[in-house]
Amino acid sequence: MQITRFAEARPYTAPKHFDMRSLRLQGFDASASRFAWVGLSHFLPGGGAEMDTSPLEKIYVVIDGEVTIELGNGERHVLRKLDSCHIPGGEARAIVNNTNSVATMLVVMPHPEARS
Repeated sequence: MQITRFAEARPYTAPKHFDMRSLRLQGFDASASRFAWVGLSHFLPGGGAEMDTSPLEKIYVVIDGEVTIELGNGERHVLRKLDSCHIPGGEARAIVNNTNSVATMLVVMPHPEARS
C-alpha cells in the first residue's frame, strides 16, 4: 500500500488551466498506480480551464465550492459540493469558478499507460 499524506502531496501543472493550483494524490510520481491517477484542484475565484478535449475520460468530484462545466455543444452545468460528473474521452469541456470562494475538485483519470 502507498499512502500520500496531504501535507506531502506535490503540486503539478495542468496545461490550459488558469488561476488554479493542483496536487497529485495518486499515480505518476505520487504512487505506483498504473490504472488511474488522482489530482486535487483548487480553483481560485474566476479560475478554470480552457475549452479543450482529451482522448482520456475523466471524473470530476467537487469537494467544496462550485464550478461550472461548459461542454463543446454550449451546455453548461453547475456542480456543487459532492456533485460529480463523468466526461467521456474526446468530449470538449471548459471549467470556470464563477464564485468569490475557492472551489476544490478531485480529478480522476486513467493513467495514459493503462492497458485495456
